[in-house]
Amino acid sequence: MPDLIDFSMVDWSRAQFALTAMYHWVFVPLTLGLIIIIAFMETLYVRTGDPQWKKITQFWMKIFIVNFVIGVATGIILEFEFGTNWSAYSWFVGDIFGAPLAIEGILAFFLESTFIVLMFFGWNKLRPRVHLFSTWMVALGSNLSALWILIANAWMQYPTGMHFNPDTARNEMLNFREVFLSPVAVNKFLHTVSSSYILASVFVIGVSAWYLLKKRHSLLAKRSILIAASFGLVFSVFTIFTGDGSARQMAMKQPMKFAAMEGLYQGKSEAPLMAIGIVPATREKYEIRETKKYTYQLEIPKLLSLMTFRDVHAFVPGINDIMNGNPDHGIVAMSEKIRMGRAAIDALKDYKEVRKNHDDLRAQATLSLFEDNYKYYGYGYFEHNPQKVIPSVPVSFYSFRIMVILGIYFLFFFIVILIRAVRNRLERSRFWLRLALVTIPLVYITSQVGWLLSEVGRQPWIVQDLMPTMAAVSHVNAQSVVVTFWLFAALFTLLLIAEITIILRQIKSGPKDGGI
Repeated sequence: MPDLIDFSMVDWSRAQFALTAMYHWVFVPLTLGLIIIIAFMETLYVRTGDPQWKKITQFWMKIFIVNFVIGVATGIILEFEFGTNWSAYSWFVGDIFGAPLAIEGILAFFLESTFIVLMFFGWNKLRPRVHLFSTWMVALGSNLSALWILIANAWMQYPTGMHFNPDTARNEMLNFREVFLSPVAVNKFLHTVSSSYILASVFVIGVSAWYLLKKRHSLLAKRSILIAASFGLVFSVFTIFTGDGSARQMAMKQPMKFAAMEGLYQGKSEAPLMAIGIVPATREKYEIRETKKYTYQLEIPKLLSLMTFRDVHAFVPGINDIMNGNPDHGIVAMSEKIRMGRAAIDALKDYKEVRKNHDDLRAQATLSLFEDNYKYYGYGYFEHNPQKVIPSVPVSFYSFRIMVILGIYFLFFFIVILIRAVRNRLERSRFWLRLALVTIPLVYITSQVGWLLSEVGRQPWIVQDLMPTMAAVSHVNAQSVVVTFWLFAALFTLLLIAEITIILRQIKSGPKDGGI
C-alpha cells in the first residue's frame, strides 16, 4: 500500500526508464523509416539495372547499419529494466506483457538479425533479386519488432483480453486476438510507424540538401530527395488520419489523458477546439476551476466535439467531470472509483487469508466482492490524494500542439520539396535546402514530444485503471537505481555522440564507387 512504497525508488525508476526510452527512440524511428526507403531504392536498382541506384542504396545502407546497431544496444537495456526496476509490474501482468515481447525477440528480431548480415555483406555474393529479398526481410523484421513492442505498450494504455487470477495475483491472457487487434494497438502502431517514416524522409532530404549546397554528389542527392519527399508526403497524409484515430481512441479509453491534452477542465457540449493557448504554470486545486482561464487562447467553435465523436452536439468530459462525476453523462465520480478500488484491494487480501483457513464459503463471498470492484482496482491507491490521478496538463497540452503544428509543417515541407525536385529547381533553392537542414532537429523533437504525450499523459498509471506506477516498482534500494541512472546517462550520451560522429564522417566522405 502507499504507506509502504518507497517514492524515491518510484521517481528514480521512472527517471531511468524515461532516460533509456528517450535515447532509444532517437535511433528507432530512423531505423524503421530508412530501411523502407533503402528497400525501395534497391528495388529501382534491380528493376532498372542502373548502377547509380546501387551506389545510392549502399550509401544509405551504411548509415542505417550504424543507427541499427546502437539502437539495439539501448533497446536491450530498456527491456532488462522491466525485471530490475519494475518487478512488481512484471509479476502483475507478465503473462500478458511478456507474450508480445517474446514474439518480438523470437520472430521479428531474429528475422531482421539474420537477413541484415546477408543484406550488408552479400552484395557480391548473392544474386540481385536474392539480395533485394534480404533487404525487404530486414525492413519487414524491423517493422514487426515495432509492431509487437507497440502492442505491449497499447495494452498498458488499454488492458483487454485478460482475466485476473486471485490465487496467483497475476493477470492471465484469455484472448490473444483482443490484445493483438485492440483499436488502441492498431492506431498506435500505424501512427507510430508512419511518423517514423516521416522522420526518415526528413533525414534523407536534409542530408541530400547538404550535398546540393556543397555541390557534391548531385545525382545521389536529387534522386534521394525525390524518393524521400514522395515517401514523406504519402505518410504525412496517412499520419494525419492515424493521429485522428488515436485521439478518438484516447477520448473513449483514457478520458483523463484526453482532457489534459486538450486543456479541458469543464466538460462541454459543442466543445470548441483549443487551437493555441497558454496554460497557467501553477497546478491549482481542480475543484476551483469552474472554467479554464488561459493567458491566451484561440478556439475553433464546436470542432472538438465534431472531431472526437463525429457530432457537433456531443459532450466532451473535462477534468472536473472525471473527478467529481457527471451522472447525466454516466461518469463515475473519482471518490466512488477510489471506494471501489479500496474494496477490491481489501477483498483480495481477505480472500488470501480465508483461503489459507480453507473457508470456502467466505472465500467465494470475498472473491465475488473482489470481482465486482476489480475494474477500479488501481484507484484504491489514491484514497489519500485523489488529485494524483490528474496528469501534468501543461506537458500534455503543449506536447500535443507542438506535435500537430510541426506535423502540418512537414506536410507542406514535403509538398514544396517534391514540386521543386520534379521541376529540377532544387539546386537554385538555397533557402529550401537550408530549411531542410533545420528540419532534421525539428522532426526529432516532434518524435520525442509524441511519446512524451503518450507516456506522461497516462500517468499515474502503468496499466490504465489497474496498476499505478507507484505500485509497480521493485523492492530494491533506490540508491542502486540512482547509480545506474547516471551510468546509463553517461553511456547513452557517449553512444549518441559516437553515432553522430560516425554518421557525419560517412556523410562527409560520401558514397564510394566500390560499394560498401
